[in-house]
Amino acid sequence: MIDHSAGRSSRRVDYGRTYVVRPKGRHLATIVWLHGLGDNGASWSQLLDSLPLPNIKWICPTAAIRPVAAFGGFPCTAWFDVEETSVDGRDDIEGLDASAAHIANLLSSEPSDVKLGIGGFSMGAAVALHSAACYAHGKFTSGIPYPITLSAVISLSGWLPCSRTLRSKMESSHIAARRAACVPILLCHGKADDVVTYKSGERSAEVLRSSGFAYMNFKPYNGLGHYTIPEEMDDVCKWLSARLGLDRSR
Repeated sequence: MIDHSAGRSSRRVDYGRTYVVRPKGRHLATIVWLHGLGDNGASWSQLLDSLPLPNIKWICPTAAIRPVAAFGGFPCTAWFDVEETSVDGRDDIEGLDASAAHIANLLSSEPSDVKLGIGGFSMGAAVALHSAACYAHGKFTSGIPYPITLSAVISLSGWLPCSRTLRSKMESSHIAARRAACVPILLCHGKADDVVTYKSGERSAEVLRSSGFAYMNFKPYNGLGHYTIPEEMDDVCKWLSARLGLDRSR
């Protein structure tokens, strides 16, 4: 088991219910999918269950309820504390590390021949991108080793946390640079998003690319706000099938 205290603090975090969508075909990949601020794992598990990806097991956890600065301290389900949903906001590194450790823990007991991935929407996407950075760097921000290998990372309507320090982390070792260049990342963002602005999504992609994450796709959607649409989920399905080699197996 992995220590959940990757964010330095011994503060206990009580996560909500985890929903699991089992593969309908041969189990080739497991992806943890992370909901947005104030949501829960149930709503996304229903959508993911409907996708034509029979070889993927989906794990949809629910974040802990915590006070959120963006809501004046009002408590709701959140993966970390946030003041503003953008690349320029203050980063709750402790909260990000704790959530990334929880997700890695969920994936650590999967079979060794199964590919692992993390995806999410909005705040959940921010944690997925933070996890990608931890994987490439080989450790959480706290210095505790990152324990799993990621084969796919998906961000829908999200942003990149800790963007100001990413490049120096990736340039700190040849191993980090090599991992960054190899992890497949898909960023999708609506041009009409008024919660996490399109500019934040675009800048997140630019920082990732300039930090050495070369295996990255950035897909814009005209007229799309802060939600998902069938066209976007179709693109996610095609991307996952190609990156995880699911087209060759049923």
